[in-house]
Amino acid sequence: MPRAKLELPSKFHFSTEIPVRITDINYNDHLGNDAILSIIHEARVRFYKNYGFKELDVDGPGTIMSDAILVYKSESHYGDVLTVDIAVDDMQKKGFDFLYLITNKDTGKEVARAKTGIVFYDYENKRIVDMPARFRSLFGQA
Repeated sequence: MPRAKLELPSKFHFSTEIPVRITDINYNDHLGNDAILSIIHEARVRFYKNYGFKELDVDGPGTIMSDAILVYKSESHYGDVLTVDIAVDDMQKKGFDFLYLITNKDTGKEVARAKTGIVFYDYENKRIVDMPARFRSLFGQA
């Protein structure tokens, strides 16, 4: 079975640093695969905050993650500081993709790449809705 591949853009919209916690380490003494989802979730919350949004209020609607792809490139260990760069990509009428590049801050070595599909959601009426105009204006047209 071929490996998943993720092409990354040349431009990212946000960057943050996240230390690897002891709870992120697995029985093999390196960053666990499940921890990558937690790390990109933290980075995503910081991204939203940076632009004046919340996951549950992006100029009105909230967001839901519809899918995820993780591609591992190298190990990371307790105490490493990871740089997580985020790009908004593949904007559609009702959603978009976040693309993540995760590198070791000290070595510059790539640790992982990830993609999460995001849709806009009206939690009160329990339905997917259109992308807010302000979000679209910040990151381009579909």
